[in-house]
Amino acid sequence: MSISHLLDDFSTGAEDHNISISDVSLEEQRLEAFESGYKAGWEDAVKAGSNDSARISSDFAANLQDISFTFQEAQSGLLTALHPLLISMIDSILPKLARQTLGTRLVETLKKMAHSAVEGSIEIITAPQNIEALEKIIDEQEIDNVRIAAEPSLGQGQIHIRVNNEEREIDLDAVLAQIDKTLTGFFEDRQKEIA
Repeated sequence: MSISHLLDDFSTGAEDHNISISDVSLEEQRLEAFESGYKAGWEDAVKAGSNDSARISSDFAANLQDISFTFQEAQSGLLTALHPLLISMIDSILPKLARQTLGTRLVETLKKMAHSAVEGSIEIITAPQNIEALEKIIDEQEIDNVRIAAEPSLGQGQIHIRVNNEEREIDLDAVLAQIDKTLTGFFEDRQKEIA
């Protein structure tokens, strides 16, 4: 027994459905298919390119943030390590340097004021612990008409000089205090930024 009665027969009427396509319309369909394929490919490429661009931009921003954070960590570590050293310098080395240069500053100031001192005497007022060192400097520089007086309320880095009506002040203590204040403020500001 055959199963042909279960299957459709397409052989009849096949001649009735001849489809004819001219060469021109076949070429137009090919061009249309090419154009639609080209457009689809172009759209896919643009979409892939923008996705890659967005991913690269995102990765770049994340890397810059990592670098910035690493730089801030390194800077913070360096400042934390330098803080005790700088404070130590302000507390111990700078006062010693100030005391050593006090005489030089005094001589420079006296030379500037020398024109006014032709007719009068020079009065130097300083802390008691500076008297001996200043007398030695005045003798070495062979400056005449100088009177040195002690004032206990003055610090070691302070000197007042009077010549006739002109008065000058050398205050290395104030300079050191300002350096200390500036440095302390700097470290406090950096700690706030890091936090």
